[in-house]
Amino acid sequence: MTDRHLCTGLLAALAAALVGSAWQLVSRHGVTTTLGPMELALMRYGIPALLLAPLWFGRARGTRMAPAASRATLALLVIGGGLPFGLLVLAGAQWAPASHMGIFMAGSLPLFTAIGARLQGGQEGHKGHKGRKIGGMRLLGLGCIALGMALFAAGSFRSGSLDWRGDLLFLAAAMLWAAHSLAFARCGLTPWQGAAFVNGWSALLLLPLVAIAGAPRLLSAPWADIALQAAGQGVVAGLLGLVVYMVAVARLGAARASLSAALVPVLTTLGAAWWMNEPVTGAVLLALALVVPGVVLASGAVRARVKVPTQAA
Repeated sequence: MTDRHLCTGLLAALAAALVGSAWQLVSRHGVTTTLGPMELALMRYGIPALLLAPLWFGRARGTRMAPAASRATLALLVIGGGLPFGLLVLAGAQWAPASHMGIFMAGSLPLFTAIGARLQGGQEGHKGHKGRKIGGMRLLGLGCIALGMALFAAGSFRSGSLDWRGDLLFLAAAMLWAAHSLAFARCGLTPWQGAAFVNGWSALLLLPLVAIAGAPRLLSAPWADIALQAAGQGVVAGLLGLVVYMVAVARLGAARASLSAALVPVLTTLGAAWWMNEPVTGAVLLALALVVPGVVLASGAVRARVKVPTQAA
């Protein structure tokens, strides 16, 4: 990997973290004010599908599916990063605060990515290289993530709140996103082709749902709320967010790209406290203290150095 590719990948991962946190905050605000999951999903996938339509119908139409990509891989690409993923997140945002979204989704992503890579036979699919063995610092990081989320979830159950329903949906969404990351690393599509493919198919899958359930709140919500969600869901998250994350996966591999998740819980928690007055409780701080370092260690960015003695000449 060249320094230029590494720098590009790191910048893309940072941008993905910022976009991911912003999307979580905007989604939580939307489903708790004037709009619902169906309306947000329509903007989340419909707007970027229209913006990327030239990749479906233009010159790139014949190359949007790489020959090496199987139908199962392409299906995982859409299921993990498209409509099913989005509906799980938006439904969960109705039940649990934004801080829960950051901890359970972003925190569990490296855990599910590592498990998925092992199930694929130890391959991340990044240009044919084998995935790194889970051990040492990575294993310690995954343990910190699991412990942090377990303690946080136990607190939610003991408090008698209904947050756990959203937490379970966030975990399921993170599992799908991990599958999406691994599928993209193997599919052979460019980031723009991948974004067009995911959003295009998601928009098509959404049409029958909208025909049955409708999106009535789009007609009654204030224009300011609709404009905010159209920009946040359709342009920032649906278009830019998907592309920059795919660039990070293409340059760094699925496991290293998931390092961007380390920033998301902190950014989302602080943003929710500032924008929506969500309390930063001791349980949240404890979870962050375990999950954030766990994500860093699980990504493989930190490695234990072992000195190998050399024989004297």
